[in-house]
Amino acid sequence: MTDRQQGAVQSLGEHRRAKTAPISAPAALPARYLSPEDVAALFAVPLETVYQWRRKHTGPPGFRVGRHVRYDPAAVAQWVADQTHAAA
Repeated sequence: MTDRQQGAVQSLGEHRRAKTAPISAPAALPARYLSPEDVAALFAVPLETVYQWRRKHTGPPGFRVGRHVRYDPAAVAQWVADQTHAAA
């Protein structure tokens, strides 16, 4: 096998490995998701208000992790921006 053929076979192997490389986790995950208590403290409202917002779908979007509710800080910031633009 010539050097040229050897290089083509080697690059084909590298190409196949590159296609089957494992997908890495998203790099933009927040350092910490917020709990309902965190959201209540952030807005200086009672915890029950945060739960009412969730029930009525009027507050920041939350998601469940098992039986726990968590909030993405970016989604909370977006919700605040939407509220301030709607009020203006």
